[in-house]
Amino acid sequence: MEYWGYHLILDCKNGNLKKVKSADTIKSFVQELVKEIDMVASGEPNIKHFATHNEDAAGYSLVQLIETSSITGHFVDKNGDCYIDIFSCKAFNIETAKTVVNKYFSPEQIKVTYLTRQA
Repeated sequence: MEYWGYHLILDCKNGNLKKVKSADTIKSFVQELVKEIDMVASGEPNIKHFATHNEDAAGYSLVQLIETSSITGHFVDKNGDCYIDIFSCKAFNIETAKTVVNKYFSPEQIKVTYLTRQA
């Protein structure tokens, strides 16, 4: 079967709070992730802190365009949760992506959802 795209969704619970709350760590993470899953970044990552008025939602959001689509993430200040999506028309290794997430954020649990989009 021919696929048009591959979408990995990682719901990470109770990661390292200090790292989840660090724009520098998030930048280093996405730069290494791009390299390790053999993608090519298009420009610098966009990393912004949002929702400071709501402690339940406050945290960093990440968008990194890649030549084959994008990597996005949302990092929760309150509890260390992070939600990372990788979408690409080029296949990539799921376990490699999880290894990089574990290296940077050490979540207690990762729920994996993987979708393929047919051509």
